[in-house]
Amino acid sequence: MVAMIGDLEAYFREFLPPRDEILKNLETEARIEGIPIVGPLVGELLFILARACQAQNLLELGTATGYSAIYLARACEPVGGRVVTLESDPVMVARARRNLAQAGVADRVEVRQGEALSLMAAMSGPFDFIFLDIDKEGYLPALPECQRLLRTGGLLVADNVGFAGARDFNREIFRRPEWRVAPLLCFLPAHSPERDGIALAVKVA
Repeated sequence: MVAMIGDLEAYFREFLPPRDEILKNLETEARIEGIPIVGPLVGELLFILARACQAQNLLELGTATGYSAIYLARACEPVGGRVVTLESDPVMVARARRNLAQAGVADRVEVRQGEALSLMAAMSGPFDFIFLDIDKEGYLPALPECQRLLRTGGLLVADNVGFAGARDFNREIFRRPEWRVAPLLCFLPAHSPERDGIALAVKVA
């Protein structure tokens, strides 16, 4: 039998992706203030997925301090892409705009203030990539709008699908023929929480 690496969690902590000063500062702020951000591993995953998709039009639901929007904006830069990110908290909107400017990506990111579902209802799309990271009870109500706004062949990434509030969303998207879904149970160092689920879903119809 092939042996596994001992203490896998400690081992994989060695492979946190490198970050610049702005991202590290946002991680420190999040840790001190208890702000939920995706952390460096999921941030890097978002970058890789968006870059691999060559996404030009990206939508983020849940901005917080702009941490994940920075990764998305940097991912779509080579193709001249743009990110629209939605946030209900006006304090977070102001912070995110400052952070995006500091990161040098403010020209590629539009931060819109308001409840995600209301803002989405007024949007036309289509988007190539959607990142879902709002209150988990909002995931299921947001699914029809995500399906409407995402182009066929586009990618939906949902964070925190291990939370109880995402249970109905997980069941619904998994049963819908319009989606091909890979729900992943993950160990995510520096993520909140570190043991959680992420769903990757391609709209196929």
